[in-house]
Amino acid sequence: MIDWTHWHNEPYLVGGLILLGWLYALATGPFRGRLAPTGTPYPLRESVCFYLALIIFYLAVGSPLDQAGERFLLSAHMIQHQLIIYPAAILFLIGIPPWLARHATARPELRLPFKLFTHPVACALAYTVVIGIWHLPALYDWALRVKSVHILEHVTFFIVALLYWWPFFSPSREFPPIKPALQMLYMVAVTLLMTPLFAYLAFSSEILYPTYEYAPRLFAGFTPAQDQLLGAAIMKLGGMFVSFLALILAFYRWYQSSERSGERS
Repeated sequence: MIDWTHWHNEPYLVGGLILLGWLYALATGPFRGRLAPTGTPYPLRESVCFYLALIIFYLAVGSPLDQAGERFLLSAHMIQHQLIIYPAAILFLIGIPPWLARHATARPELRLPFKLFTHPVACALAYTVVIGIWHLPALYDWALRVKSVHILEHVTFFIVALLYWWPFFSPSREFPPIKPALQMLYMVAVTLLMTPLFAYLAFSSEILYPTYEYAPRLFAGFTPAQDQLLGAAIMKLGGMFVSFLALILAFYRWYQSSERSGERS
């Protein structure tokens, strides 16, 4: 059964997150005078978001939730993925000040890769294809059985989540967020692209992942089929909820830009 007192403290996880936080602290603190324009204040809002992103990522993969998702419940694993893809990735992007992002996005040798990979079509395809491939039964169950593959799965989820949210929350002035009207179309398109994966999980007549099919039941009467359906619902409803909030934000941005245009005319 789950040891609810066990939290992962592996060096590659804790050390990696601490290293990221330390480098960010150096860049926004002692080295800010070298990296940012003269007189740039400490980015308090951004730093809060960045450190919250690291905390949420750790809660997703380092808390007892990881054990529940890895050994017992698909629905618990889906909650992990929701935490990585939505709050962690969004807060991470918001947490990068534009002057700090510029040290990567303004480099001439990186201009073409950024232009290609941050294009909305590329972002949408990368996200849906990578997430979809990882949910193939062979790959998904492999990740549950092999720790290094599971780590790779979560890292790639986070990377494509950053691409997914780039058109909304890009910290770069060289490759900024797309226009609000396009953001609304983008969000609808991604939601539609993800629908087949939800249908595949929700309406399959078989238990797709043997690990969960033969795992001990944490809750009496909660069958693998019910767990699979709940996992699909968490994926779809969580995605739809966040997409709805993103659409509201995009509509608000579009309204604000229209008001400003009307005032200038």
